[in-house]
Amino acid sequence: WPNVGTDDAAFCRDLFVDQHVTAVPGSYLSREVDGVNPGAGRVRLALVAPLAECIEAAERIRAFVLK
Repeated sequence: WPNVGTDDAAFCRDLFVDQHVTAVPGSYLSREVDGVNPGAGRVRLALVAPLAECIEAAERIRAFVLK
């Protein structure tokens, strides 16, 4: 789960709007323990599409992060 260094839900929303790539906020998939959500600030990427599509998605994510 990559650390995005920011609000994970906002990152995923903006990634979809800008690059049409879907990722799931890590905070949605983990639960709070002792007041800390270990998934916060991270995203879940499922690389289940064919290899060419995964490579294209990775290139789009890179372009988004470098903006």
